[in-house]
Amino acid sequence: MNYQDLRSLLDYHYWARDRILDALEPLTAEQFTRPLNSSFQSIRDTIVHVFAAELLWYSRWRGNSPKALLPGDTVSDVATLRARWNEVERDVRELVNELGPEGIARSLDYQHMSGQPDSSVFWHMLQHVVNHASYHRGQVTTMLRQIGAAPAKSMDLIAFYREKKSTLKKQQTA
Repeated sequence: MNYQDLRSLLDYHYWARDRILDALEPLTAEQFTRPLNSSFQSIRDTIVHVFAAELLWYSRWRGNSPKALLPGDTVSDVATLRARWNEVERDVRELVNELGPEGIARSLDYQHMSGQPDSSVFWHMLQHVVNHASYHRGQVTTMLRQIGAAPAKSMDLIAFYREKKSTLKKQQTA
């Protein structure tokens, strides 16, 4: 994967994150935390898991290896989650910029939560973070339908590319 493709994938990741968070904003506290028994207990627990996993990987990239994920109940509402996730986004983008085109192919050492050592290529790990989030956003979409709430706008990668293309055309004609 080249540097520009990785940056595009990251742009997609945060675009899709914003769409799912927008869909979660109108939920009541009861809907956000209602037990639905999917991979995680509730919509909140599922979306916080996505955030917590990204935070864990970012920590690993910075040389720290947390022993546990942030529990779902540490985030009370969507606004708080969005604010915290925006901070992590800034940090991740800063790291990608620091690594540059050559650095994204570098292997980084880390430890699994069990303490077992491992090493992976940075762009593989970042691609994993995006793929992992996509998987769980799909679960959240199903959970939203289960409670009768409106799902997010399309989060398909092709929808992102189409929107990006449309935006570029508008900028070129302006």
